Amino acid sequence: MKKIDVLILIALPASGKSEVRKFMKQMPKECFPQFHDDVAQLDDYPYVEFMRAVDEAAINRLKMDPIFFHAPDRGFKDPFEWITLIELLNEDFAFRQTGRTPSQAGRSATTLFARIDRAERLAGAKMKIGRLPEDVVNTLAIQVEKAAEKVETTFSYDCPPAIADKRSLIIEFSRGAAINAPMPLDPPYGYEFALSRLSPQILEKATVLYILVTPEQSRIKNTARAVPPPGCTDTTTYHGVPMAVMLNDYGCDDMADWLLKEGVPLSFLNIDAHGKRFIIPATIFDNRADLTTFVRQPKQQWLQADTNRIQKQLTTALDKLVK
Repeated sequence: MKKIDVLILIALPASGKSEVRKFMKQMPKECFPQFHDDVAQLDDYPYVEFMRAVDEAAINRLKMDPIFFHAPDRGFKDPFEWITLIELLNEDFAFRQTGRTPSQAGRSATTLFARIDRAERLAGAKMKIGRLPEDVVNTLAIQVEKAAEKVETTFSYDCPPAIADKRSLIIEFSRGAAINAPMPLDPPYGYEFALSRLSPQILEKATVLYILVTPEQSRIKNTARAVPPPGCTDTTTYHGVPMAVMLNDYGCDDMADWLLKEGVPLSFLNIDAHGKRFIIPATIFDNRADLTTFVRQPKQQWLQADTNRIQKQLTTALDKLVK
């Protein structure tokens, strides 16, 4: 059987992406023969969480205006930060290919500040941290060191070093635009533009699995997952996107409304990037009946009927990508 080298797992927030990744990670490898024996994972959410931590420190500790976001419950000041996140994923992918980790000598926060500055330049975003006075940057670094270490720890756990070529990689992210935004979406919004900014090394090997829920379901599920159970620190699975962001940045998306056609077993996305056209196999995992929420619970609490349903749906979708 042909194997999946890179699976780009995309959907509106709270649609079930993290639950699908958790399910595949906790099930026996033989349940997913579409993948190589080893599966690593990348996600841009830890970077968003870190940027929120930087803003919190700037507001509460340094009495500054927020750096990345309009406010703690609002979206990015600079919409090209959506592409900054893509550039960070590109760099993570490059680290993975060489077996290195993002950490360098010195504090994690200082390293991550430099990575974000570099990614912003590549993305066409305005550099934020690098424009601040050195003493302010140093103070911020101390305040957000633990948040930066969490990003490194997540990367090391989900995407360990010394990964061989013939191993699979899952890359997760969400993109969208305001409610009723006309199609095609204008850059930097939406999946078409975000995909075009992935590195050619990723696009050459990519397949796409889109998890389908309605924007209304996404908002309901987002509210529900915002409150973790007692003692839970898993912010990858349990976190809430501010409602203003849900409406203005995730009110619709161009994968469901423009790029893919519902009911088509397998589509091919034509992504023009890096001076060439990449033809990427893509299909839909229909989660409107909510096959995934139970995965947030500890595995010992999963019901066999629920496990069978998601396994069947995932197998059907992944099989389309490898045929």
